[in-house]
Parts: sequence; C-alpha cells; structure tokens
Amino acid sequence: MPTQQAVLTGHSIIAGQPAPGRGGTANGFNPATNEILEPAYTLIDAGQLAEATAAAEAAFESFSSLDPETHAAFLERIADNIEAAGAELIARAMAETGLPEARLAGERARTTGQLRLFAAVVRRGDFRGVRIDPALPERTPLPRADIRQRKVPVGPVAVFGASNFPLAFSTAGGDTASALAAGCPVVFKAHNAHPGTSEITGRAIADAVRDLGLHPGVFSLIYGPGSSIGQALVTDPAIKAVGFTGSRSGGTALMAAAAARPEPIPVYAEMSSINPVFFFDGALKGDVDALAQAYVTSVTGSSGQLCTSPGLVFVPAGEAGDRFAAAVERVLSGAAGQTMLTRGIADSWNAGVEALGAQDGVELVARGQAGGTQNAPAPAVFGTSVDTFLSNTVLHEEIFGAASLMIRYASAEELAEAARKLEGQLTATLHLTEADYATAAPLLPVLERKAGRILANGWPTGVEVGHAMVHGGPFPATSDPRSTSVGTLAIERFLRPVAYQNIPQELLPAPVQDANPWQLNRLVDGNIELAGGNR
Repeated sequence: MPTQQAVLTGHSIIAGQPAPGRGGTANGFNPATNEILEPAYTLIDAGQLAEATAAAEAAFESFSSLDPETHAAFLERIADNIEAAGAELIARAMAETGLPEARLAGERARTTGQLRLFAAVVRRGDFRGVRIDPALPERTPLPRADIRQRKVPVGPVAVFGASNFPLAFSTAGGDTASALAAGCPVVFKAHNAHPGTSEITGRAIADAVRDLGLHPGVFSLIYGPGSSIGQALVTDPAIKAVGFTGSRSGGTALMAAAAARPEPIPVYAEMSSINPVFFFDGALKGDVDALAQAYVTSVTGSSGQLCTSPGLVFVPAGEAGDRFAAAVERVLSGAAGQTMLTRGIADSWNAGVEALGAQDGVELVARGQAGGTQNAPAPAVFGTSVDTFLSNTVLHEEIFGAASLMIRYASAEELAEAARKLEGQLTATLHLTEADYATAAPLLPVLERKAGRILANGWPTGVEVGHAMVHGGPFPATSDPRSTSVGTLAIERFLRPVAYQNIPQELLPAPVQDANPWQLNRLVDGNIELAGGNR
C-alpha cells in the first residue's frame, strides 16, 4: 500500500534513485513573505542529465509493450500514492506558490482524476488505433496485401513543469500522465518555483514504478537551469517529443532548439492566450451586476494566473455597455489582490499593467486594492475602443495576472474585424440571448480559426478533464493547433502510426493479431469490430 512521504531530500530522482546534483543549488521561495524555503535543491549537470535520458531510452522497449492491465494499474498506483502524500503535499505547495488550500486540494483531485481517466483509456485501448485490411488475393486487376496498422509510442518524452499549476500541469500533470499512458518514459524537469512539491509528487511516481516492477528509467525528475539543462534535455538524442506549459519566449526557445536538432522532434507548447469574451446586446439586458461579478471573479481567480483568464472583453458602446462598465467598477473596487506565484511574476505583471495604462487611448476602468501579503498587487481593468485596439499591438499582449482590457464596439462589423485581427487563443466566449443569434452567427467561423474552445454564456476559467475537451489553439496559444494538453485526446501527441504488411501472425504485436488477445475495438476492412467480435 502507498505510504506517507518522507522528509524532502533536495535532490533529483534519476531512474528511481536520489541523485545529488553537481551543478550548484537553488531554493524555493514563499511568495507571500519572500522567505527562502529549505532544503536547497541541488542542480544536475550535463552528465547526470545524460544518465536520466539513457535510463529512459533503456526503459522504452519494455514500457512501450506493457499489457493493458499492468499499464493501467501503474497509472492508478501513481494516483493512490499522490493521495497518500496527504497534508504534506498540500502544505508544501501552499508554501511554494501562495495558493490557498482549497484551490490546491481541488488541483490534486484533478491530477489524480486524470491519471485514473487515462487508466480507463489504456484498458479500453481505442487509442491504439488498430486498423486491419485483410488480404484480398483474388482481387483484380491486382491482389491486396494483408495490411495492419496500430499507433505506437514515439519514445522518451521531456516534460517541463508549469509555474501556475504545481500539480495538474506539473510533475504528474496532464503532459506526464498522457505520455505515460501512451507508453512513453518521461524525464521531467521541475519548475524551480516549487521544487518541494515536485519532489513529493516525483516520489509518488517513482514508487509506483518500483511497486509495479517496471524498469526504473520509466520516470526521472531533474532540477536544473532552463537555459542550460532545459535546452540540453530537448536536444538530447534519446528524447522524441516535448511537453511544455509556460511563456511564449520559453516555448519558442524550446521549439527552435528542437527544430535545429539533427533529428527534429515535436514540441507541444502551451504559451500565450488572452481569451476574448464577446458581449452582445441581449446579454446586457439582464442582470449586469451578476455578469460583472462573474467577469471579475474570472479575471481575479488565482490572482489571474490561469491560462484561460479573460484578458479581453468586448462590450457594446452605448447605455447598456456603460451600465456594465459601472458595475465592473463597483465590484472590482471591493476586490483585493491575491498573492502571485513568484516575485518575478508579480514584477512582470506590474510592468505589463504600467505599460498598458500608458498607451494612448487606454484609460483605467476600475482598480481593486492591494492584498495583505507580499506580491499581491491590486487587480485592474482598463478600457479602449476597437480602433485603438486594432492600431496598437501592445494591446494584444498577454499580461499574466489579474488584469483585463474592456473594448467598446459600435457594430457587429467592428466586432468581426477585431476578432479577425486576434492572435490564436485557447478560448473565445460569447455572452448572448436568442435575440443575438443572427448577429453572432457570422462570428463563429472567425472564432473557429482563432480558438481551440468556443463557449457560450459562461467563463473560460475552469477546464473540464474529459474526452471532448480541447485545451489548445492556433499559435501563440500553442505550438501545434492540432493537439490538446487536457483531456484524453492529449495521448495522441505521443503516438505515431505503424503499418505491418504481410507479417506472419507469430510475429505480429498483440493489438493487430487475428486472435485479438487484448480484446480491443478495431476497424476491420473499414467496419468497426467491437472487442466481442460484433460489428
């Protein structure tokens, strides 16, 4: 059974073993107080990184061919071990991020929930994409060979921890969970802002590897500078794909490094999004105070440090829009700033807000109060016109934190023009009533080209982990708009198709054998064949 975690060591975990780094040390900080947190974490050097990637390569053959039940049980054991870490995990995450206990408890539940969801995906096996075209030796004018296809893991994957989700987008988060579910060993680079949280979670994974008797190279946790160790990890020949959540500059640097390799590899980077919200006239005929409260809550939740925080809101010009802006001012004036994740993030937010407020044609709509801790600046909403927005690229830049820009538009044509000028986004939101459908309809094809998720009469913050979710979008929201980093479709990033032509049954892998020993649903001669043999 999983056990309570031990005292923090301050070291990387390479192939199941503590690995004191040889490249210096770094500490976490409590952003609420700016106090240094112990222990100091030792940073690995290039030689130790090579040990981790070599172990991942050595683990690939056995891990990529696990039977579904063992594979699923491994993912479930990780979830069990994370839960067994108990209060220690939550307390350390609170100290390192300034996030409240309830938020982190929910994030832990999301982390373990997605691991168990992927376990169910592994047992079902549809992600293996089995297709069989039986031989047709009598076909004229040419016979058809026996051709079978399945998806196989791409190889060891490098995953980078995110600053804003120390659990759900970190050590055992969506990128790691989907890569492990695909059958890919993972070398995880911890985010230096929450090293202790990463170590506790990393132990949960390493213990699961040991408990299931898997090759220890299935998972390694490393600490090191992103500018050196991070770049070296992406360019290591053993690594075949990368998962990243962070800044546009960080993501594009990794993309460039991966593209420059002798063997280029894909980087699945989630980067920058301002998540526009579009209000139509009908929506503002209702309770504008409730709408303003919901908007402010979405902007300020987790100090605005969510990848889906609404950084833009388009509001009609005129009396209805004026009432909404006044309601936002009333609500936000009573809101206090929350502790941001790091002092550096708070400094960047302050610089971004100062730059936004200094732009011609931009004015302050509302400002809250500074929070009672360090690094808790007052949230802010600014306002401008469509013309100003279209003429100033500064207004299109993400400010990571509790800030938003309200844009007043005079016509549906103006709104569509502004939407066409947006960069790629994770989300786009419509607030409307049935009376607005005809006006909103022409906007939808525009937004389909701009965003990975379009929602109505809600708020983009809060991402459901399920089968239909898309958490991705055109650049710079992500580096590859064909993928998602949340939901079961995320597994597709770490798979590739292989076809087997006229291979004897005795040599075929289990998923494509006639006997179907893993009981998978398969596409046989273009028809769906269920595991029981029915079509």
